[in-house]
Amino acid sequence: MPLFDPPSRPRRITVPEDARACAALARPAEADLDTFCPDVDDRLLDVIARAEDPGDAFELRDLWLGRVEHELGADALRPGLAELWRGSRRRRHVGAEEALASRATVRFVKELFNWYFRDDLYGDLAADRQLLLSSGAVDEERWGLPAALKDCVRFALDRDWYGYSDSRGRIPAREAVAAYENALMERDVYDEHNVALTMGGTFTVSTLADFLLTGRTGPTGPALCGIPNYPPLVEAVARRGDVRLVPLPSTAGRTSLEPLIQALSADTPLVMIQTAANPTGALVDEDELTRLIRAAGPRTTIILDECHEWLGPRRTRGTARAASNVVRVSSLSKNWSAPGMKIGWILAGREFIDEYYEHASTAFGGPPSFLYTVVELLARMERWLVTGLDRPGAAEVAEFEPAYRLDADRLGVAYAGYRRERWERQDALTALRDATCHRLSAVARVTVPAYSINAAVRVPGWDDSYRCFRDLLRTTGVSTYPGILNFCFSGGVVRVTTARPWAELAEAGDRLAYAVAEPGVLRV
Repeated sequence: MPLFDPPSRPRRITVPEDARACAALARPAEADLDTFCPDVDDRLLDVIARAEDPGDAFELRDLWLGRVEHELGADALRPGLAELWRGSRRRRHVGAEEALASRATVRFVKELFNWYFRDDLYGDLAADRQLLLSSGAVDEERWGLPAALKDCVRFALDRDWYGYSDSRGRIPAREAVAAYENALMERDVYDEHNVALTMGGTFTVSTLADFLLTGRTGPTGPALCGIPNYPPLVEAVARRGDVRLVPLPSTAGRTSLEPLIQALSADTPLVMIQTAANPTGALVDEDELTRLIRAAGPRTTIILDECHEWLGPRRTRGTARAASNVVRVSSLSKNWSAPGMKIGWILAGREFIDEYYEHASTAFGGPPSFLYTVVELLARMERWLVTGLDRPGAAEVAEFEPAYRLDADRLGVAYAGYRRERWERQDALTALRDATCHRLSAVARVTVPAYSINAAVRVPGWDDSYRCFRDLLRTTGVSTYPGILNFCFSGGVVRVTTARPWAELAEAGDRLAYAVAEPGVLRV
């Protein structure tokens, strides 16, 4: 059976008019002149100072949670942890730089991250969880894969395309990714030799850290990880060598990389940053990114996690991203709402990809081969969107191998549906993000995101983001994500994910507004 015979019907995506009206009032990211910076505060230093063993991440976690339980008083759930905190005392002086360079700090945040999901949000506190603003992902049942990509999965399975393959992925899919990425750059810099298909962002960073830092000669200093960041990524690097966390400030939707540039040395083996930060949605300054790449020595590898760089204005990416010491990571998890597929790609120099082939073929083989058709079609259609193609013709049909048995009519119908779904999805998710941020800004300090579906919200009256999560969940039924879980160490910063139905977002906004406006409600 040919691909798209017949093409599936694309879903319709709409946004309520009251959400659009609220979004129209939202402040743009470039007008948000307050600076957000995940600096270390006294509460983190106090926990480290009280630990019997400051290198024990589990003790740090339990002390942090114990303080929260102690402060919750009658609402505490774990009296043993509260007693642990009350029995502790300050044992040493600790400075911010010591905390940022400690292996235990990274592991502590990762263990707190584990506790949040395993023991609290989906554990003992699950019954309180009524409105979920903490997922960090798009609601895939409403804004999931476009119909054309689902057709690709069915087609590949029907053709039994799930056998062994090149550990870098099939060449047509890699060619399609290279062409798509070239369309986003100042000029063409990639071909299939610069691409390897991978198994999603988190797995990819972990295997890159293993490949780059395990058993290899080179710089021996600490790796630099810009924060905010995602704990599994930083922990993956920290397991292979020393790490120094570098707080990066953001203003008006842009993240400054100046602190990373200043922290670089000839002994730095690796730098890892998110080009659009989680949870702020702030984008790296492209000129500063170019400076960082040029300032790094040839033996310093720079990993760019680009997975959150979506849902914002399209911009041309500088060719510095294609430098031989840069590895770019993308996945289908965010932009295409498919985190469970565990598929994506890396872009790097040809020599790097050739060496990575050996590592991949030894460590995991390759990603699921029946998904190569999804990646190929996605990359080709995304390139057509970027270049402004209205309707594919004979030249576009010729991009696909004969096994697909495509013709211009079926491909044209599939592309029209894909284009409409992608435009409606981006329009809807942007409107929901803007509307939610505007509503919450009436009672909290919202760092307006320029990209992504997440927003960082500093709730007045709290100096601990985990305590803030617990209080808000207990009194409102709204689950938020504590900022400390992304290395936002100071204040009551929580992350809200705005890719939810408007009815849920509006109800959550009302509940949070009431709770914050009437703080006594939270202290009963």
